[in-house]
Amino acid sequence: MTKLEFVLELNDRLSGLPSDEIEECIGFYVEMIEDGVEDGISEEEAVARIGKIDEIVDQIIAGIPFTKIAKEKIKPKRRLRAWEIVLLAVGSPLWITLGAVAFAVLLVLYAVLWTLVAVAWSVFAVFTACAPAGIFFGVLCFTQGRPFVALFAIGAGIVLVGLAIFAFFGCVAATKGCAVLTKKIAIGIKKCFVGKETKNG
Repeated sequence: MTKLEFVLELNDRLSGLPSDEIEECIGFYVEMIEDGVEDGISEEEAVARIGKIDEIVDQIIAGIPFTKIAKEKIKPKRRLRAWEIVLLAVGSPLWITLGAVAFAVLLVLYAVLWTLVAVAWSVFAVFTACAPAGIFFGVLCFTQGRPFVALFAIGAGIVLVGLAIFAFFGCVAATKGCAVLTKKIAIGIKKCFVGKETKNG
């Protein structure tokens, strides 16, 4: 891919963003390509070194605040006609309600996801607290002449230590997974707002 092809593709993929953001991003990557060419590599190699365009677009969109993207998207490109204003006003109870319901459902699903992660960490905390307590209780029983209870308690404490270790790694993986999913959801929502601009004749 040449520099021109890269610029055209990037401009097309970012067409729903504010124009100043698009110009700044394209300028940044053009400068990177030109630096590579000055270092003695071809345009195609310089473009390839930057990375895949999908990843670049995701990175750019992730770095722009959602409010800025939404503001650009809802900003009218022309003055609304009287009948369009009337339709918006008449239909507002329906689309505002549907939007609020959709937002609430997404928010609940997101909260449930993080609640499950919090529950997993709580289970880890219980295992971590109970393991030494079980071992201590076993030692105490052993000194009081109750060897069978002592062995059971110490065995349970050791099992809980193992479970706590497994739970810790599971909790770390779940937390990282939720964080990655959160980032992907945020980028996905932003992409829905960005879209491709329709050209008016």
